[in-house]
Amino acid sequence: MRTGFGWKASGYQVLVAAACSLVLLQGCEKQQASSPVASVPKVAAISQVEVAPAATGPLVVKTKDAEFDVTPHGYVQAFLLRDGQRLTLDDPMADASGGGVTLAGKPVRDFVLDLTRPAVTEATGKLGTLGKRIDISGHSAASGLDETLTVEVYDDFPGMALVTTSYKNAGAKDVALDGVSTQEHRINASLVDAKVAPHSLWSFEGASFTWGQDEILQIPAKFSRPNLMGDVVPKQGTGGGIPVNAFWTANVGEAIGHIETLPLVLSLPVSVAADKRIQTSLTLAPKTILKPGDSFATPRTFVAVYHGDFYEPLRTYSLALQKEGWTVAKPNDQDYGIAWCGWGYEFNVTPAQMLGTIPKLKELGIKWATLDDRWFTTYGDWDPRPETFPGDSIKKMADDFHKEGIYAQLWWYPLVVEDGHGKWESHKYIVSKVVKEHPDWLVLGKDGKPARVFRDLAILDPSLPEVQEYYKKLTEKFIRDWGFDGHKLDNIYTVPACYNPKHHHKSPQESTNAMADVYRVIYQTTRALKPESVTQICPCGTTPNLAWLGSMDQAVTADPVGAVQVRRRIKWYKALLGPNAAVYGDHVELSDMPQTKPGQYREVGRDFASTIGTGGVVGTKFTWGDNNPKFAKVALTPDKEEHWKKWTALYNSKMLSKGEFKDLYVYGYDSPEAYAIEKDGKMYYAFFSPKADAAWKGKIELRGLPAGKYRVHDYANDKDLGEVDAASPSMVAEFTGSLLVETTRE
Repeated sequence: MRTGFGWKASGYQVLVAAACSLVLLQGCEKQQASSPVASVPKVAAISQVEVAPAATGPLVVKTKDAEFDVTPHGYVQAFLLRDGQRLTLDDPMADASGGGVTLAGKPVRDFVLDLTRPAVTEATGKLGTLGKRIDISGHSAASGLDETLTVEVYDDFPGMALVTTSYKNAGAKDVALDGVSTQEHRINASLVDAKVAPHSLWSFEGASFTWGQDEILQIPAKFSRPNLMGDVVPKQGTGGGIPVNAFWTANVGEAIGHIETLPLVLSLPVSVAADKRIQTSLTLAPKTILKPGDSFATPRTFVAVYHGDFYEPLRTYSLALQKEGWTVAKPNDQDYGIAWCGWGYEFNVTPAQMLGTIPKLKELGIKWATLDDRWFTTYGDWDPRPETFPGDSIKKMADDFHKEGIYAQLWWYPLVVEDGHGKWESHKYIVSKVVKEHPDWLVLGKDGKPARVFRDLAILDPSLPEVQEYYKKLTEKFIRDWGFDGHKLDNIYTVPACYNPKHHHKSPQESTNAMADVYRVIYQTTRALKPESVTQICPCGTTPNLAWLGSMDQAVTADPVGAVQVRRRIKWYKALLGPNAAVYGDHVELSDMPQTKPGQYREVGRDFASTIGTGGVVGTKFTWGDNNPKFAKVALTPDKEEHWKKWTALYNSKMLSKGEFKDLYVYGYDSPEAYAIEKDGKMYYAFFSPKADAAWKGKIELRGLPAGKYRVHDYANDKDLGEVDAASPSMVAEFTGSLLVETTRE
C-alpha cells in the first residue's frame, strides 16, 4: 500500500500517469515507424541538463540557467547562472536537511542520502520532452524509514527543479506519520549584497489568510507568517491561495511551492530566525499510519531561481501548471469593458437607483452595470427580495439596461447557505429552502455540525453531482431566464474538508478538491449561453484559490487597500493568467482609503492611473441622482464627474488592458516603481512615486524599446516630454503621483 499526499493525486499516481503516457507515446512512435513518412531518419534531441554524482560534497544538477546542489541530507541549494556569476540566496547551515518527518510527535531529521549512486534517467513528465530525473536513496537510522528523493529538471524550465520525497516504512511495526516537511530553505540576502541584513529582501507569499494583508512585502527583522494553504483559516473563514513563496533582491530571486493542480491543504511558513536569516519550507500534516511496507509521497514541489521580482516565478509556475493540464480561461472583448457597480448604494439598492445612473454611464462610456449584494432573500436560494425587487422587476431591470446598450452583471455567492445559525450586517439568517429540502448536501465538520465559512455561513458539498446540477440550474436562471450577462462571484475562498458520513468520501479533502467543479460548471454554462459574458471571481482582500482560478475570464484585485495593492495584484494576475489577461482594478474609490478606526476606512480614491497604467480594467461605484447623505462619500459630484470623464475616456481610447504586459522592472528595487505595456506596436509606460501625493524627480528608463528614436508623450496630461533613443532610453522626469507615457517612433 502507498499513501499519497491526497487520495486523488498522490505523488505515486502522478508518476504512474507519467509512465503510462510514456508507454502510449512509445506505442505511437512504433506505429509511425512502420509508415513511409516516419522512416526518414531523425536526429534524436539530447537534454542539456547535466548531472554530476558526488563522491564527496553535493550532487550537482546543471542547466543553462541554473545549478541545483543536492546535499547528503537532502537540502537543494539553488544557484542562478547569470552574466558569468553563480548567484544564490540559499545559505544552509552545515549538515542542514532539506526536510524531515514527525513520527508520533517526535521530529526525525537523520535521513542520509547516498549521492554516489543516483539513478539518472530521462525525464518522462509533462513539463517537456527533454530533461533528467534523478532518484536518490536514503535512510533514517533512528526511525527505520527509507527515503527516496526524486529530482526532475526539464530543459523547457531551466530555472526550476521539481522535488518529490517518498518515505517507506521499512520496519516491522506501524509508524504514526504526523508531519512532513520538504523544501526547507534558509534565505540570506547578504550573500548577494553584503551591505544589507540577511532578511532585507522582498517577498510574495501566496496564502489567502487575512483580508487586506499585504501578500507582497519587504520582510522586517521580526516576522512570522504560517501561510496555511487550501483550508479554511480558523476564526477568519478565508483560505485557498496560490501555493508559492517567492523572495528576491535586485540580482537574484528564489521561490518554492508545488505544481499539483489540486488545492492541497498544507503550509508554506515564512519566519525570520534569531540570526536574521529567513526560514521557509512546505509542510504537511498527513496524520496517517504507515504499516510495514507502506509509503507516503509528498506533492511535486519545486525550487526555482530567477532574475526579477514575483512576476517571474509566478509566470513559470503558471506555465508549468498548464503543462500539467491546468487550463486558463480566454477573455473575450466584454471582459475589458469599464464596469459600474451598484454597491455604492449598499445593501438596500433598488431598480430605480440602478437604472437612474444610466445617463451618466452613457456619458462616461461605461458598458457594464453590476447589481451587488443583498438583492436576494436568503443565501442559497437566491430569490429576489420582495421589498426591493418585487415581482419580475429584477428581470425587467436587466432588460432596461440592455435597451440602453448596457450589459448587466449579477452578484452572488455560490455554495454557501443559511441554516438558521448566525447573521451578517445585512440580515439575520433563517433556514434556506435548499437546506430544508436537502439537508444531506451540507458539508459537516469533524464534530458532525455544519462547517462554517466566511460570513458565518454553512456550505454545500461541491463534490456531490446533485449540488453541481443545482448550480447549473441557478446559472441558467440568472443568465438565460433573467437575462444577466455575467456574474460577480464574491467572497470566494475555499471549501472545508467534509466529514458527512452520508457522502461516503474516500477522503475528507474530496469537498475541498471538488470546489473547482462547481465553478467550472458556472463558467462553462454561462459561456455556452452567452459567449460575450463576464464571469468575475473575487477572493475579497486576499489572493485567489488555484481551485477556481481557471474558471473565470475576468480577475479582480479583490478589495485592494489602496492603489499600491491595485498595481501589485494586476501584475501578479498577469503573471498567473497571461500577459493579456483581463484584470479588473476594482472600484477606483478603493485606491485611497484613509483609516477612520481599526477595520474601517473612508473610500475616497480617484487614482485611475494605477489601473490604466498597469493594464487593468477600470471600475467605479459612484452614486448619482440620489441625494441621500448616506451615499455622499461616493456620490458623483461635479468635480469628480470631470475627473471621471477624463479617465474613462483615456481608458476607452487606449485600452491598454488588451495590450501585452511586459515584465521589464523589478518591484522594490527599480525606482520609481514602473510598468510597461506593448499595444499596437507601441510601448506604454507607467511610473509611480513612493507616495501618491509626493513629487518625484529623477531619471526614468524606458526599457524594451526596439532600436530607434522615439517621441515621448505624457498622454494623461497631453504633454510632449521630448525625444529618447532606444540605445540610451533614459530621460529626466518630474511628476507627482504618477506619470503615464506613450512612445512613438520618429
